[in-house]
Amino acid sequence: MLFLVEEDESVKEMQEPVFVERLSKLLMLSVNHRLNVVKLNELKRNLGFPDDYLIRILPKYPDTFRFVNHSGRRSSMEIELLSWNPDLAISAVEVSARKQGSSKPCFSCSLPSTWVKSWERFNEFNATPYISPYVDSRGLLEGSKEMEKRIVGLVHELLSLTLWKKMSIVKLGHFKREFNLPEKLNILLLKHPGIFYVSNKYQIYTVLLREGYNGSELIDKDPLVVVKDKFGELMQEGLHEYNRRRYEVNLEKQRKKGIVSVRKEKRKEGSTEMSEQDDSGDKLGALFDPEERKRFYKVLFDDDAP
Repeated sequence: MLFLVEEDESVKEMQEPVFVERLSKLLMLSVNHRLNVVKLNELKRNLGFPDDYLIRILPKYPDTFRFVNHSGRRSSMEIELLSWNPDLAISAVEVSARKQGSSKPCFSCSLPSTWVKSWERFNEFNATPYISPYVDSRGLLEGSKEMEKRIVGLVHELLSLTLWKKMSIVKLGHFKREFNLPEKLNILLLKHPGIFYVSNKYQIYTVLLREGYNGSELIDKDPLVVVKDKFGELMQEGLHEYNRRRYEVNLEKQRKKGIVSVRKEKRKEGSTEMSEQDDSGDKLGALFDPEERKRFYKVLFDDDAP
């Protein structure tokens, strides 16, 4: 366990530049380049933010971030982005297009070829020009195709920034004002099944980025995810060992009370009765023998039998 804790701390330390970049991109996606700390803390696990990022990491970057609190209430404290980095204003869709040597960024569809109508709707949607989520959306008309394209791109980018490429729709809805999301976000997500998968497992609506998974397996695992998986495996082994020891303790208690021995005696009595019945096979026609039963039913139901 200790070596995993040390590995976790080491990964977090190495991931600090990644964390700073991830937080910067989140703030760049927001309308006013500010996010409420309380709301942001709801997503910190999914985004890989350390518990002490507010006091340990942010003060190291005074030229990039600052705390803002106009009302003085603790719940209204915000993190504001001070400097815009154009190198970070590139979405995951645009990065993928560059890797493929394409000048036209577009979404990928992860649906079976048999879903003909869904593919037709996806191709029609994908035919319109891609709108980067880092572009100011205030000039786009509400309810227009361009706005829908931009919102889909925004949610895609938000999910790309998470460790597991998924997010609670309820928690995502808490940022409607900050990211200019529609009121009925879940309906919009369901309109694009080739890009997003909406799950209701454990009665919690979650949106997943389809391209981030191969079946149920996460394709690109962040180093933090790898460490967390190791913790999960260790906990599973510990749970198995705990259940085994608990079973042995309960068994020992039953032995002391004589419950186990009584059960064994009953089993022996049952075995003895069966043996006595087997010995009386001549009287019962030896029907307890499986082979004898087969011959009996063959004679009974087969007209060709002798």
